[in-house]
Amino acid sequence: MKAVILTAGLGTRFLPMTKAIPKAMLPILNKPIIQYLAEEALSAGITDLIIVTGRGGELIERHFGRSHELAHDLKSRGKETLLKPIEDLEKQLNIAYVEQDEAKGDGHAILCAKHLLEGEDFAVIFGDDIIDTEESALKQLLDVYKETNSPVICTQQVPEDQISNYGVIEPLNINERKIAVKGLVEKPKREDAPSNYGIIGKYICTAEVLNHLAAAESSYKDGEIRLIDGFRKMLEEKKEIYALEVKGTRFDAGNEKGLLEANIAFGKKAGLI
Repeated sequence: MKAVILTAGLGTRFLPMTKAIPKAMLPILNKPIIQYLAEEALSAGITDLIIVTGRGGELIERHFGRSHELAHDLKSRGKETLLKPIEDLEKQLNIAYVEQDEAKGDGHAILCAKHLLEGEDFAVIFGDDIIDTEESALKQLLDVYKETNSPVICTQQVPEDQISNYGVIEPLNINERKIAVKGLVEKPKREDAPSNYGIIGKYICTAEVLNHLAAAESSYKDGEIRLIDGFRKMLEEKKEIYALEVKGTRFDAGNEKGLLEANIAFGKKAGLI
C-alpha cells in the first residue's frame, strides 16, 4: 500500500514565514511536520510515499534527498551519530513527488497522484494533523481496514463549540471505537451536527474512492473536488465505510496555536521543558 501525503496548501495562517517555505516544513522541535507524517506512515509499515506538493515543494524534496555535502561535513567532524538517523530514513522510504498546480481541493490533490495509484487501495495523510500516540494513528486505521476491507476514516470526539470546524461522522452504529458510517456532514452548525465525532485528516481509501473522485473531475466546473464526496458516493451506493476513534493526542499543526502546543508537548516529552 502507498500513502499520499497532501502538502500543497498555501499556509496563509503562517505568513510571512510560508512566503519562503511550505507549511509542511515548519518545525516541531528539530523535525519538520512532513517528517513526522512520513515516519507515521513508516511505523504503519508503509514505505512507498507520494507527496503532493505546491509552491516550495523543492524544499521538501531536498529534505528527504541525500546531501553528500552534509554527510561529508558531519563525518569530517566526527559526528556520524547525527548522520545515521538521517541516512536510515532515506534508505527506508521510497518517495515520489507530484505537483498540484491549482488549488481545486483535497480530492483534486489526490487525483494528481492517480497515475501512481491505479487500481490500488491507499492511505491519505493530510499535512496538518499530528497525533502523538504509542501506536500510530495510521496503523490503527490499517488494522480496521484489514478486518473490514473497507475505507476507514480517522475520527476523534471534539468539543461542541468546535464542531462547526470539522467534517462530522453520522454513525450508523458504534462498536467501542469502531463506527459504521451512515453519513458525512461537512462543517455543520452546532445544533445540526449528527454527532461530536470530528473527521481528522487520515484515511484508508479503496480504489473505488479514487474512481468516484475521477468521475467528479470529469464533470468539474467550479468549486473544489473533495475527498469526502468520494466517500458520500460510496454511501449512496450502500457500500460500507467505517470510522475509527483513534487513540492519541492530536495537534492541529495547521494553525499557530496548534503548532505551538505541539512544540510545547513534544518539548516536555523530550525533557527540554
